[in-house]
Amino acid sequence: MDRKTLPGNIRKNIQIGDEVTIVQKHHQRSGELTEGFVKRILTSSPSHPHGIKVMLDTGEVGRVKEVFPEED
Repeated sequence: MDRKTLPGNIRKNIQIGDEVTIVQKHHQRSGELTEGFVKRILTSSPSHPHGIKVMLDTGEVGRVKEVFPEED
């Protein structure tokens, strides 16, 4: 069963506590992704072409590539 994902470049797709994949600044060239749960949303604009910047509960900061919304 594939998990439904939402794009990470639209702010309204992201909620505190959502599971996401991010790319950190120092991994942008390699595209290495980090998974975690959103602690804070750092981008205030409604969208960003490279992804909304968030802080994970681990303290890591990066731009969201995919959002895994909670299943209803």
